[in-house]
Amino acid sequence: MTYVVTDACIRCKYMDCVEVCPVDCFYEGDNMLVINPSECIDCGVCEPECPAEAILPDTENGLEQWLELNATYSAEWPNITSSREPPADADEHKGEEGKFDKYFSADPGEGD
Repeated sequence: MTYVVTDACIRCKYMDCVEVCPVDCFYEGDNMLVINPSECIDCGVCEPECPAEAILPDTENGLEQWLELNATYSAEWPNITSSREPPADADEHKGEEGKFDKYFSADPGEGD
């Protein structure tokens, strides 16, 4: 098992999860984070830290596409181990539906 970041993170990118991760398995894209499933130790400390409820265990049904997306982009995006301020409009996008189709960017973020 591993944890995955879903589209609920897109344009929110709160980064509370990054600070608590004991193995630094988060990677930063332009407008979301992902978890490297090979590095995740399944501790679950990140899940309750996410204000957007974007982090879920991969054992939940229907998360196959998110597991694949997390694996793909964690290999391409830079590692992030310390949080920064979320986007100024993060709260406006919290809970918004269809964010992947509307806003997803494959561009990397800054990382550490």
